[in-house]
Amino acid sequence: MKKVFDKLTQGSVKLVERFLPDPYIFAIILTFIVFIIAMITTQSSPLTIVEAWYGGFWSLLAFSMQMAMILVTGTILATAPLFKKGLGKLASIPKNKIQAIIWVSVIGLVASFINWGFGLVIGAIFAKEVAKRVKGVDYPLLIAAAYSGFLIWHAGMSGSIPLTLATGGPNLAVQTGGAVVDAISTSQTIFSYYNLIIVGIIILTLPILLAFMHPKGDKVKTVDPALLEDEPVEPMKPRSEMTPAEKLENSKIVNYVLAAMGFTLIIAYFVKNGFDLNLNIVIFIFLFGAIALHGTPINTVKAVNSAAKSVGGILLQFPFYAGIMGMMTFKGLENNISLAGAISDFFVNVSNGTTFPLFSFLSAGIVNIFVPSGGGQWAVQAPIMMPASITLGVDTARTAMAIAWGDAWTNMIQPFWALPVLGIAKLGAKNIMGYCLVVLLYSGVIIGLGLMFI
Repeated sequence: MKKVFDKLTQGSVKLVERFLPDPYIFAIILTFIVFIIAMITTQSSPLTIVEAWYGGFWSLLAFSMQMAMILVTGTILATAPLFKKGLGKLASIPKNKIQAIIWVSVIGLVASFINWGFGLVIGAIFAKEVAKRVKGVDYPLLIAAAYSGFLIWHAGMSGSIPLTLATGGPNLAVQTGGAVVDAISTSQTIFSYYNLIIVGIIILTLPILLAFMHPKGDKVKTVDPALLEDEPVEPMKPRSEMTPAEKLENSKIVNYVLAAMGFTLIIAYFVKNGFDLNLNIVIFIFLFGAIALHGTPINTVKAVNSAAKSVGGILLQFPFYAGIMGMMTFKGLENNISLAGAISDFFVNVSNGTTFPLFSFLSAGIVNIFVPSGGGQWAVQAPIMMPASITLGVDTARTAMAIAWGDAWTNMIQPFWALPVLGIAKLGAKNIMGYCLVVLLYSGVIIGLGLMFI
């Protein structure tokens, strides 16, 4: 059995390494595919689809900046001397390669359940620290284990779909095609018994599965020590030799006063809103934590300049995915059909009351490859899937969670969300996606059966 599993794992790794191009090329290929299929599905001219592509191209600018910021601020927080020391102690707990994979995976899963942005960055940073201390561990697998935690984010406390349902409001009926009028509590979605069972099974078993994937012998790819080295810190001049400008740049008082302002706001935020972690407040915590720990303004600037080198993939690729979303959601002027809507309609038509949660999950997984955004996916699928759930007698909360799980599921083979992790780890998508493919197959069975039968 172990030999069969090893062959499956290594086969997946070789397949991905051979055929998965750079994420930018992957985005371009998806653009071409969606362009052709959208033109046929919506019965539109090439110019019309190009205009839809451009119409979506800039729709993720704010989100792109958020992703760049969470990558940079998470990195500068992790490189602060005091934070690195604490993270190093935690990373010293695993003593061998198997413990390292399990430990990193658990940290990634738990952190992602709490907040997806937090889990995405902390998991990768923690994996790098573990790689420094555990000899012989396969570095691509270690990073894949960190990224695999992202599998459960949409079923967790920062899931955009269940939180949209819980927020309610007049737009909810419009978003769901009239299927949901009143808010649905998170007790029926995130904290429902079936969702917690699925999450629990994944947290308990996925780390073990990842540990079993660890290659042997000459197949192990240990990390290049140069990838883990921090840039050398320049010694500070004696204060007597500094110019007035340099004294200001090296003033700890400036950083500490600024950090005090930031943390005053953070405390006030949690007093007012409770433990409501969203992307903006996570970035804010990372940023002002880093400002406090780096000690001086110029140290903060140097850390940001170093971390910013990793955001190129986000800046280049996110507009192309936004353009793909524009084509996926564009409705033909004559038939009023969008490509994403056609995919959803197909799965609705082949479903019954038992299989509908499964097919909702699968359709969401397919749409997510082209529309890797929870909010964008909800806007496309909710008006179709939610009314269909009522017609078939399926609980609307379960249908919404099926869409949420599908949106997170195929992130395991979609490089879009892996870009921040890859930037931190200094790896390419093909280095980790072979392992993530096995995670996709395993988790798909657990999630699909759970949504149907639990």
